[in-house]
Amino acid sequence: MGEVNVTINGRVYPIGCDDGEEAQVERLSGLVDVRVRELAALVGQVGEARLMLMAALTMADDLEVAQRDLVQLREDVAVLRRGQEADKNGADALLGLAQKLEDIAAKLETP
Repeated sequence: MGEVNVTINGRVYPIGCDDGEEAQVERLSGLVDVRVRELAALVGQVGEARLMLMAALTMADDLEVAQRDLVQLREDVAVLRRGQEADKNGADALLGLAQKLEDIAAKLETP
């Protein structure tokens, strides 16, 4: 089991993680540190627990918005795929009609 010392708002926290996940924990802790520092700049040093809670809530809100956007994007892709399939079917129908017209023209040209 790995362990990483992360720094959030100037304070060091030892965090346990699976082996090989140390870099990920460090990267994520950097995101948390940035958010906590932004909040501290806005509201002041209102206490470690409150800053951590505020950071968690704002990050949870960001996650919820991203998940909602992802659902919308998936729906948009599905609509585009259906439209693409309809376009393909229409193109196939036009090709079939063109072939029939060519067949008719060939028959008319034959004495």
